[in-house]
Amino acid sequence: MLNDSGLLWDLQQYAYNPAVQAMCIYGDLAYPLRVHLQTPFRRVPLTPLMQDYNEAMSALRISVEWFFGDVINSFKFLDYKKNLKIGLSSVGKMHVVCALLCNAITCLYGNNTSDYFGIEPPSLEQYFQ
Repeated sequence: MLNDSGLLWDLQQYAYNPAVQAMCIYGDLAYPLRVHLQTPFRRVPLTPLMQDYNEAMSALRISVEWFFGDVINSFKFLDYKKNLKIGLSSVGKMHVVCALLCNAITCLYGNNTSDYFGIEPPSLEQYFQ
């Protein structure tokens, strides 16, 4: 799915700050380590600094898991383990549409994630701009 999305390509082309430093996203251990795609340290034993980094990033990654849970709770038919058959339905497209709708709901009413980070979501107009 990562290869099909073209995300790594887009990151390599566009993910730079104004000082031309690479920006990255954080993924779990299943993803390959790249400049723009960081994962937890895997080396054993970990130094205290590596362990602190893994713990800090894991705590933030949990908020992403909250979003996936919100989407599945709002759109029960997306629970592919129970309802969808990969290859027989457009799982990816349905998930993207439901994620957009879930974000729109957040724009209108907020959610636990925005409360947790103390950030107000954008207006619906700003989100779809």
